Amino acid sequence: MIDVTLANFQEEVIAASMTTPVLVDFWAPWCGPCKSLGPLLEKIETAYAGRFKLVKIDSDQEQQLGAAFGIRSIPTCILLMNGQPVDGFTGALPEGQIKEFLDKHLPPAPQEAPPEEEPFIDHDPQAVLERLQHAVATNPTDEAARFDYVKHLLALGREDDAKVAFAPVIAQSTTVRRFDALKRWMDAIDFVAGSADAASAGAAFDAKIAANKRDFDARLDKARWLMAQQRWTEALDELLEILMRDKAWNDGLARKTYIAILDIMEAPKPKVADGQIPPEDAVVASYRRRLSSVVLS
Repeated sequence: MIDVTLANFQEEVIAASMTTPVLVDFWAPWCGPCKSLGPLLEKIETAYAGRFKLVKIDSDQEQQLGAAFGIRSIPTCILLMNGQPVDGFTGALPEGQIKEFLDKHLPPAPQEAPPEEEPFIDHDPQAVLERLQHAVATNPTDEAARFDYVKHLLALGREDDAKVAFAPVIAQSTTVRRFDALKRWMDAIDFVAGSADAASAGAAFDAKIAANKRDFDARLDKARWLMAQQRWTEALDELLEILMRDKAWNDGLARKTYIAILDIMEAPKPKVADGQIPPEDAVVASYRRRLSSVVLS
């Protein structure tokens, strides 16, 4: 409860009532009923959680304000909205009647939104795999389900199963970007599998790059080697080195591979309300910004 005087009346009452109803309690220290009403009004203000503002005016000290409102007895409460008095009551009313008085004029209390359900995350890889497999079997044309299914198989190291699951849509890899991403990942795995010594390939690529910073073929091969190991950010960093030196190299191959990795890195989007955009993974968002910076520079 705020003590109001002539000095702060305009700000605390008139101006405040333009946005929030203001209940003015005219009282005096000698008034017995005022002493019981005051704490009750404070309790109600707390319970109404901002639906109205409570102020008090000492009618003995602020006789000019009392006269302006025509106060003849205390306690008297006046409700102001939009700078104007709209209603009032006199005497120490019980709590129920005060609430009835307020509820006639105040906006209704906002409805509490139901608690948001936490997105269900299944941490059992086999359970996730079975769910995705069922989704693909139920709807073979569901591109998102097939993408997640093949991606999950590859993440688990089940390349042969992934190729079988990908076979029905392999022709679409030229038109569906997420399928293109999966094909590039599988090609990278095949590339490493076909290397004479995959374990030492990284050192060989590094040696070539050290000898020639513009050996883009070596950089691309290293990026593919990193992709096969699911070392995504390291692969992106290598591809950025190509893009910073030659954005259009090999018909944009580095950029296309970079985008494919971002698509693979993105987690499945949780369901959100209509019109809302689901949040993007911070790492993916960071690398998207870096790509944009390089491509647009």
